[in-house]
Amino acid sequence: MDSKFRQEDNFIRAKKRVKVIKGFYIHLIVYILINIFISAIIIFGLIKSGYSFEDAFSHFGVYSTLIFWGIGLFFHWLGVFGSTVFFGKNWERKQLEKYMADTKF
Repeated sequence: MDSKFRQEDNFIRAKKRVKVIKGFYIHLIVYILINIFISAIIIFGLIKSGYSFEDAFSHFGVYSTLIFWGIGLFFHWLGVFGSTVFFGKNWERKQLEKYMADTKF
């Protein structure tokens, strides 16, 4: 009875985790597609108003949505995958072993 409950609980937690990861990837796809569309509209509008392609392409308005929405996407990524990407579970142990093996330290 207890193992069946654990198995069902693990399944529910795994399903929630997959849903959160799927949500992040959908957010990433929407970010890419919408920003391509917005950037193209801004570049086209700037060219129509007299800018050269190079000037229009280097205009801050083209990149502002990418930057600010990108910051939000980064925090979404951090919320989904956590800080374990930078400092994984074994990071501290590996660092200790590395410094203990280093004779110059």
